[in-house]
Amino acid sequence: MEKKKQLSILKDVLRYIKKYRIYTVLSILLAASSALLTLYVPILTGEAIDLILDKGYVDFTGMKRILTEVAVIVLITAFFQWLMNVCNNKITYNVVHDIRKEAFEKIEILPLKYIDGKSYGEIVSRVIADVDQFSEGLLMGFTQFFTGVTTILGTLFFMLRLNVGITLVVVCLTPVSLFVAGFIAKRTFSMFKLQSETRGEQTGLIEEMIGNQKVVQAFGQEENVLEKFDEINGRLETCSLRAIFFSSLTNPSTRFVNGLVYAGVGFFGAFAAIRGKITVGQLSCFLSYANQYTKPFNEISGVVTELQNALACAGRIFELIGEKPQVPEAENAHVLKAVDGTVDLEDVSFSYEKSRKLIEHLNLSVKPGQRIAIVGPTGCGKTTIINLLMRFYDVNRGRIQVSGIDIRNVTRKSLRASYGMVLQETWLKCGTIEENLKMGKPDATREEVIEAARAAHAHSFIKRLPKGYDTYITEEGGGLSIGQKQLLCIARVMLCLPPMLILDEATSSIDTRTELKIQKAFASMMEGRTSFIVAHRLSTIQEADVILVMKDGAIIEQGTHEELLGKEGFYYTLYNSQFAL
Repeated sequence: MEKKKQLSILKDVLRYIKKYRIYTVLSILLAASSALLTLYVPILTGEAIDLILDKGYVDFTGMKRILTEVAVIVLITAFFQWLMNVCNNKITYNVVHDIRKEAFEKIEILPLKYIDGKSYGEIVSRVIADVDQFSEGLLMGFTQFFTGVTTILGTLFFMLRLNVGITLVVVCLTPVSLFVAGFIAKRTFSMFKLQSETRGEQTGLIEEMIGNQKVVQAFGQEENVLEKFDEINGRLETCSLRAIFFSSLTNPSTRFVNGLVYAGVGFFGAFAAIRGKITVGQLSCFLSYANQYTKPFNEISGVVTELQNALACAGRIFELIGEKPQVPEAENAHVLKAVDGTVDLEDVSFSYEKSRKLIEHLNLSVKPGQRIAIVGPTGCGKTTIINLLMRFYDVNRGRIQVSGIDIRNVTRKSLRASYGMVLQETWLKCGTIEENLKMGKPDATREEVIEAARAAHAHSFIKRLPKGYDTYITEEGGGLSIGQKQLLCIARVMLCLPPMLILDEATSSIDTRTELKIQKAFASMMEGRTSFIVAHRLSTIQEADVILVMKDGAIIEQGTHEELLGKEGFYYTLYNSQFAL
């Protein structure tokens, strides 16, 4: 099973390399040329030794010619090897660029279910650490594998020309080296795979803890976090040591076999020289070839070990790339235009997990310009409705229509552009304040940005920042408070003013005084726009045209604030529980 998996991964790797086959062919030719030139040097060295006829009888003229040839060959070989490394680097880092690009593009189109079900750090580890490990193994493979194979074949050819018998000694001992390398390689793949998985788990924990350090310290969980980190770190140490230990056995094992080969060549070569079958220079050439013949086996065994690690890491990134993307847009999907704000949910059923039902047979008809408030206990499906409206998730049954068109028949981009969304969880990107505000409207002028910030009551605190609207912030908001970050998110929507709005606890992190101002701004902004307001504080949605009361995924009550209080039902109980002394 592991072998099939490795072959599948190798096919994927070759698919990426195929794009750069010109560099690959050039690298192979350069590797072959440099290896053959290197193998020609021992022949010249042997000829030089044979020119030493006796004490005082040395053919210096012939030796000078040979040494000149050797110098030229060495220079040409060095140039070829440099050029080969340039090609190998080109192949490796272009392949890595393509894999990372494809992986990131896949993340952009993966269903949210996948992202929500994985640790962010684990995904980051696949795209960054695993691809780095893969690139190292791939580079080593290109650099040493082609040269090694060419050297082995070339050495055999030259040795057969010199003496068949001694060559057979070398060939007979070779399978021992191959057996040792293959035996170890088979057992290291699973170890390197476990190492990559554990490294991803560790990266996930580190990212999680860095992002939530305040919560960790507030609840005094430092010791528990350290214990968990030590446990994962210990497992990583164990599996890394096992993988490295077994892989490190390859080199000394093959070197031992190589020593046997050298000794065999020396022993049988000496007898051949004594019997006059070969010259002393040829024996010297054979001993040099014995070293050169066995050296690639050491290098290739090291490459095999690195490739085990590289393939294990590549397998993880290819798993991500191979994940099923979100449901593709319909072939005839068109851009949603002239949105009038009509939204209809017809017999909608949805659940995140098949075994746990959430929304069942939900029907809702929203007229243009209506303000729809959605209330209910935690886990009743309020935010799920928002996810369905934005098509972050697709319904299991039924359909959702905007302006009379099924949202599955329009492009996601045009659908989401029709909504202005402010969530309880703020999100900012690394960049200036102005860049953050212009996310939904990149071509907005500075005056429009300032006007939107004034409407969201964010202008005053922005002006107090070191560089005002040009102040650079990180995704965590830097020194901004949670309330200030939320004001920026509100101003971002104020700048776009799309035909429909979604406010999911949009003022939950803002002080009461500012909230009153924001509520007025929202009232102005919602005028003539269909708005969905998710709220826990019922005092903020009393002016809604329709209040939907949800429980266990179903709408159990709906009406205006006064109508629902008059019914003295579930909403009445919720409302009074918030204001009870």
